[in-house]
Amino acid sequence: MFVCTVKASSIKFFAAILVSALLLVGIVSIVPIIDVSGKTAIASFDYKNVSSVEEQIVFLTSLGYKVEPSPVFRDEVVIPEEFDSVYEEYNRIQNSQGFDLDKYKGKTVTRYSWMLVGTDSPTYATMLFYHDKLIGGDLTTMGENGKVTRWEKANP
Repeated sequence: MFVCTVKASSIKFFAAILVSALLLVGIVSIVPIIDVSGKTAIASFDYKNVSSVEEQIVFLTSLGYKVEPSPVFRDEVVIPEEFDSVYEEYNRIQNSQGFDLDKYKGKTVTRYSWMLVGTDSPTYATMLFYHDKLIGGDLTTMGENGKVTRWEKANP
């Protein structure tokens, strides 16, 4: 058996700790910041000033959509306490837009649905509000190839 001992002075010990700490800080500053929830926002729309019907129209128009002058539906819905697979997928869509419905489980929210004008299939833009704060939304295309997607800039 071979044993090797090294005697380090206090100055060398603290210098090694300092260098290690600086190296760690350098590595952390290079690595991209990751949201601890693992949810990242892909879109960068300004949602803060969207609450009134007029502001909703302005927002949807800014995305390139033409909408009917008033919402087709305005109703109250309850976000379930527990999400099933459908709500989990819907919340992933919300996460991709910078929203998170987990915060609103069990809450009653107001849903506005706007009919888009000039689309191939009937399409609705849906917006969810909690106390006049926009908390989510989607595009719902009806018909045989119907789907629910995130808001996107409309093709000109």
